Amino acid sequence: MNDTTGFAHYWAQGDAVSHAVAYLLLLMSVASWYYIFSKSWSSWRIRRSAGALERFWKAPTLQDAVAIMRDADREQVYAPLAAQGVEAANMRRQAGSLDATSDPGELITRTLRQEINRVSARLESGLTLLASVGSTAPFVGLFGTVWGIYHALGAVSSSGTIQIDKVAGPVGEALVMTALGLVVAIPAVLAYNAFTRVNRLTLAELDGFAHDLHAYLTTGARVGK
Repeated sequence: MNDTTGFAHYWAQGDAVSHAVAYLLLLMSVASWYYIFSKSWSSWRIRRSAGALERFWKAPTLQDAVAIMRDADREQVYAPLAAQGVEAANMRRQAGSLDATSDPGELITRTLRQEINRVSARLESGLTLLASVGSTAPFVGLFGTVWGIYHALGAVSSSGTIQIDKVAGPVGEALVMTALGLVVAIPAVLAYNAFTRVNRLTLAELDGFAHDLHAYLTTGARVGK
């Protein structure tokens, strides 16, 4: 192996900007993989607990249905919606408050909507970072390549002799930064698309469950009746 070529040689010859680009790509990769693993685990648990929606309606009482949902929903995505909806339906509204003058159905609707918004914000956490990494990492790597080629050509021209073998080596080493940028970006983009699909499916199920729960709670059914 020739120790004057390769990434190690490029790193040894690089300046602060080249090193900063490499460290930035490393930081982006670590952050994206952290969210990929954590959200993969969370998404798997959410999809596993989606079956509790069917068991909810098969429960003999509303109390049992909420208990079943809480036991099955480890990620607390569906269960809080049911619990908050039931609590809103049985809330004793204080005189003089805005809730006291609102229709019970509107109170339930507002409670369910707030809970859906909370879950939506939770599901979308981390997606902005993955999208940002997927869209910017190739350009960060390309910048490192351009900077490396610039310094390589400058070093070759200052030597007074321009030979293809002396140019090809440094340019090839600098192209590694572009490859690293793609290595960082591709998993982030694929993960972003996968998580977006899972979130869309989860929110659709949550919205349907909220609609059915609202219809049930506004028919006059209450806890204990």
